[in-house]
Amino acid sequence: MDSFLHRFREFQKTLFFDFFCFLWLGIFAFLAFAPFYLSHLVWIAPFGLFWITHKYSGRYWRLLGYGFLFGVFFYAIAFHWIHHMAMVFGNFPWPLAFIILLLAGVLFGAKFPIFLISYSFLSRRAGKHSVWVAGVCGMAADMIGYQLFPWYWGNLAAGNIILAQTVEITGVYGLSFLVFVISYTLFETNLLHLPEILRSKDKRSHFIKFWSLPFALLLLFVIVGSSLYIKWKNVTPTKTLEVLVVQPDAPMSIRDERGRSPREVIEDLMGRMDKMVENAVQRAGKNPDLIVLPEAGIPYFSANRELLKIRMGDRIYWPRFDSLMVSFANRYKATVFFNEIDAAYKTKSSGREYLRYFNNNVVYDPNGVRRQAYQKQYLVMFGETMPFEFMYDLSPQTGRFDPGESFDLLHYYSDIPKENPTTVLPVTWEKTEGLDAEFVRNYYSPTHTELKDEGAFLPLICYEVIVPEFVRKFKDSGNPQFIANLTNDKWYGTTTESDQHFELGRLRAIEWRRWLVRSTNSGISGYVDHLGHFIEGKSTSLMKAETSWQQIQVIDSPPGFYILYGNLIPWIMIVLTAVYYGNLLLRNNRSET
Repeated sequence: MDSFLHRFREFQKTLFFDFFCFLWLGIFAFLAFAPFYLSHLVWIAPFGLFWITHKYSGRYWRLLGYGFLFGVFFYAIAFHWIHHMAMVFGNFPWPLAFIILLLAGVLFGAKFPIFLISYSFLSRRAGKHSVWVAGVCGMAADMIGYQLFPWYWGNLAAGNIILAQTVEITGVYGLSFLVFVISYTLFETNLLHLPEILRSKDKRSHFIKFWSLPFALLLLFVIVGSSLYIKWKNVTPTKTLEVLVVQPDAPMSIRDERGRSPREVIEDLMGRMDKMVENAVQRAGKNPDLIVLPEAGIPYFSANRELLKIRMGDRIYWPRFDSLMVSFANRYKATVFFNEIDAAYKTKSSGREYLRYFNNNVVYDPNGVRRQAYQKQYLVMFGETMPFEFMYDLSPQTGRFDPGESFDLLHYYSDIPKENPTTVLPVTWEKTEGLDAEFVRNYYSPTHTELKDEGAFLPLICYEVIVPEFVRKFKDSGNPQFIANLTNDKWYGTTTESDQHFELGRLRAIEWRRWLVRSTNSGISGYVDHLGHFIEGKSTSLMKAETSWQQIQVIDSPPGFYILYGNLIPWIMIVLTAVYYGNLLLRNNRSET
């Protein structure tokens, strides 16, 4: 054993060891996350950071450069799908797409150099390494470092369903703190010498003292998590909803590789979607309360009739799109929630230079009447917007969207059936040819019923669901009954992105204690309950047209601690640490002088 440790210490002195550390962190962090869910590996993944910090302690320029290299290696391993997206979405050649992947690691991997420098600085100034310093620096790096695709160390630990419950109080950053505390403790504990430690009274005493804080902290998280799990598991829902999620697998482009015209491609999509809904309802033997279509389910078009008043070069309002949504609502007496492109003038001027486009979610009530809409606010850089104008020429497919401004919740409705309901022949997709949406709405008017506003839900588009601070902003608009996330992950193919995206959004269900409905264009669509469980057997496959039907529960509860106070606990910990070590630095400086 001593021989092995000696060889390892010699290896640590080499440059190859540095690359070993980069690979160590990237590989174990990747395996600890979706779709592998080997969450126990998160406790050793930060070892690479600790090794490098100790080896180059106080050499801040080296640590800064190595921090960016950690970001590059992590992105190349865990977020390899950026390369696929750059080729498919941006039409970049393979070498340039690879450079974009590496640049993403540099630009959006700031959490790594922030940790290395802050941890090294505080440890040196304090005169010793500390589990508390490791935890606070890891947590602060997660909070401060900008990320294009936000993931946090706490998300990896949240694979443990008991620990995941604590995000209701501390948010995901509390779990990040726990990860670094426990990881650093394991790192500094040579478990290979455990028999020797147990035999020696002095070593045993030191071991117990060193492990007291980490063990107490882990025990606290387990006790709190278990208590919250039991509490919410026994909550009785106020009602249930029948939800039908439609995953149409819409094409990324209506320029078809098989030689079909754009009209034929979109006709095939709409007809397929119509049949999917019809078959799902027939199999269930009942109507859904809510039909949910994904982001870009009908790409490049809008069902907003108001756009006819806007003078655009290419009309994006499509009457048949509108007609099908009206038909869905009336045929199945369901609220229809779907995504479209919207547009408006920025000012009262009507010049094309003032026209702005929005990624828009819309509700149609069971009578087919257009209700509220939500415009996406958290736009994805390089996908929906560019930081500089010249970059649009490099990636023509990138959208030119403006962010919305409203955090209003959207409402859904139920119909109050008549004693002798009137029935009419359904208006299927084929029958909408040449029909105006208003004609379809009037055609169904004999079947219209009184409606009941059933309550509100939280609408999110794509990456918005993975940013906890952003989602919290909806709290001032009311208390939602569930969360609906409409997403288009088709740009990423069959890579791990969709699994990671779904997993990152899962914690919003726990923070809000609300069910999460996820509808994607090409997978993975599915459901998460208020405990953070994926509903087994109800998640769809990738790159396939499927539907998923689930009865979701509505939980009636006031907003929890995290929703009310956000990252209050993590910030208190950071401030107290800064005050303590600030005073320590002042005392050390005075003693030196």
